[in-house]
Amino acid sequence: MRTESETLALKLWVVLSRAHAAVTEHVRADISRHDLTQTEFAILEVLYHRGPLLLGEVQRRILVSSGGITYLVDRLEQRGLVERRDCPGDRRARYAALTAEGEALIGRIFPEHARCIEAAVGGLTEEEQAEAVRLLRTLGRYAAEREKCGEGGE
Repeated sequence: MRTESETLALKLWVVLSRAHAAVTEHVRADISRHDLTQTEFAILEVLYHRGPLLLGEVQRRILVSSGGITYLVDRLEQRGLVERRDCPGDRRARYAALTAEGEALIGRIFPEHARCIEAAVGGLTEEEQAEAVRLLRTLGRYAAEREKCGEGGE
């Protein structure tokens, strides 16, 4: 038998997962039209909005492994969309930066992508979206601070 609290937590997880999957399908479809994966798009987007970043910072912002970021930047570099730059203060560190071609591509497709996301989440009013952001941020921070299940946590 489950407690009411467990039942509600499980329902929240299922609803959150399904909502994420439904919105992700819109995002994936939009991005794939440009022959990009979601993580490749994420790299272009973060560099577009933040400028050149250390590879480790790009990795943390888009939530991929260190090996994954190397592979993804290699692929984008081969396509002429991203370039690596030396870090003047640390010979071991490298920056990722958009090339002119990468900047032109993401500058052209990002506004349309933003409209796609706006449409996908349009089932909520702007006030509801703001409340969802607030609640999900709180949830995410709480979960990130807790000891993970299986690691001594519940």
